[in-house]
Amino acid sequence: MTEAKLTTATSDATIRLTGGEAIAEILERADVGPMFGMGGFQLLPFYEAVRRKGLRHHLINDERCGAFAADAWARMSGRPGVCDATLGPGATNLVTALVESFNAGIPQVVFVGDTHRDHSWKNMTQETRQLDILRPAVKEVMRIERPSRVPEAVRRAFAVATSGRPGPVVVDVPEDVAHEVHDYSVADFWIDPATTRFPGYRSRPDAGDVEHAAAVIAAARRPLLLVGGGVHISQAYEALRAFAEAHAIPVAHTLSGKGAIACTHPLSAGLFGRYSRIANELIEASDCLIVVGCKLGEIATKRFQLFNGHAPVIHVEVLAEEIGRTTRTDHALVGDARLALEDLSAALYGEAVRACATRADYAAEIPARMRRWRDGAADRLLSSEVPINMGRMLHELNEAMPAESVLVADGGFAAHWGGLLYDTKAAGRRFVADRGFASIGYGLPGAMGAQLAVPDQPVVAITGDGGFNMTIGELETARRAGTPFTLMIVNNAASGYIKALQHAMYGAYQSSDLVEMNYARIAEDFGCQGIRVERPEELGPAIRAANEERRRPSVIDVVVTRDPARMLPGVDNRTLKVTKGDRPV
Repeated sequence: MTEAKLTTATSDATIRLTGGEAIAEILERADVGPMFGMGGFQLLPFYEAVRRKGLRHHLINDERCGAFAADAWARMSGRPGVCDATLGPGATNLVTALVESFNAGIPQVVFVGDTHRDHSWKNMTQETRQLDILRPAVKEVMRIERPSRVPEAVRRAFAVATSGRPGPVVVDVPEDVAHEVHDYSVADFWIDPATTRFPGYRSRPDAGDVEHAAAVIAAARRPLLLVGGGVHISQAYEALRAFAEAHAIPVAHTLSGKGAIACTHPLSAGLFGRYSRIANELIEASDCLIVVGCKLGEIATKRFQLFNGHAPVIHVEVLAEEIGRTTRTDHALVGDARLALEDLSAALYGEAVRACATRADYAAEIPARMRRWRDGAADRLLSSEVPINMGRMLHELNEAMPAESVLVADGGFAAHWGGLLYDTKAAGRRFVADRGFASIGYGLPGAMGAQLAVPDQPVVAITGDGGFNMTIGELETARRAGTPFTLMIVNNAASGYIKALQHAMYGAYQSSDLVEMNYARIAEDFGCQGIRVERPEELGPAIRAANEERRRPSVIDVVVTRDPARMLPGVDNRTLKVTKGDRPV
């Protein structure tokens, strides 16, 4: 195999490479970021090429965590994540994390090894129907049947991963394809730079649809923007802020949409859906709902109870099949979120002065309502109780974290508490939650991926003790990778969300308790900084001390309430018996 660097060459120039080396050549042209994986014999030529080229690759301890880390890196960098796995159990371990990326619209290019084609389905070691298992978990599965088609397949994987609503693409690499030598045309080693970021190519909504939607907005006295994760995918922050400010329209967000506009902005109405500050009441009183990049799923709609048809719905969504899927839509704008908001701004340009004057009192309600909400939540935010109230923990995070910091929230109550109480101080991906699939265990690998994307910014993750138990091995990976994030473990010696729901429904518990552990001591054994916090006044100093440690990960073991009645930020509407005419709280 050659060490030659592929640069400009004549059109008939060739280079002899294995299929695995050819994959690395294309990835190098894509300016690939850190990769995560656990190699096997099938992909060894790829690993060797990565070593020779000096590309960044991190051995992980569980393939699911590698894909979680790649997902978080993609969210923070705006570029497709890359990970790999060996055949069989390596490939199947990816499923949960790939569904997260698929549902959340996060692009990944994932290489999985497969059996030698001459011996497939002859009881090869670890062989399974892995493509059938992976296919429904991703946008597309591509099997490379000939070494000569490696460059084409990898190019297409990036193009599919970043187009439309982005998502993960699996590239299946048979053993012989990876190991076989082929004389490649040098001219075939290229990649469209637009597909190395996302969204790769943007589409505008129909101009006539924009005009109709603009007329509805112009006539509204209490319009409300409801934004989801699509604003992050589109990086539509400036377009959203400009549109909201020019027309005095408050902005509420989903768990995935937090940070679309700074939570400290006077037009920010906070979280809506299952848990809410003031947004749900604003929805009830609105005469025009503008949904941007939000699928309007169960949590955002309080299990489909929140929208009752009293106000017209304008839905901006890049994937047409989502329109009307859960909620009646009156005006559909199918296209990129940023371009749709820019087009609405242009269509309403002449209305801005009048709109701001007409809606001045409405806009002034938002900060006043938010102050009243904060006063009502003070018992949690400022609680001095021991064990620690999670509301106080989030309050201390708000106080200690600078504007450029990032909070990663694991599935379950970490995301719900964080979504409700944490305040981003600037627009952007400042709050990362795995709400595509809401899997427990994202916190640690997600923090690692996020920190690699923004090495100079403070990254803090919240996970439960249960979530940490699932992924504890990746603390070794994070230390080896030199990622100085802070992991806050909400230590309630339980599978807290399950125990809280059991309390609400039955008042009795089954298979929801964990052994009391000192996770700070465990972190120290991993060579990380460990801090145990048992009293609320210790939280602020602990967070600051962890953020100041820039050589290794820090673990803050926060001993929180063991009372299942106090584990959730509010009443979960699923625990209520809903009969005709009832409105769950």
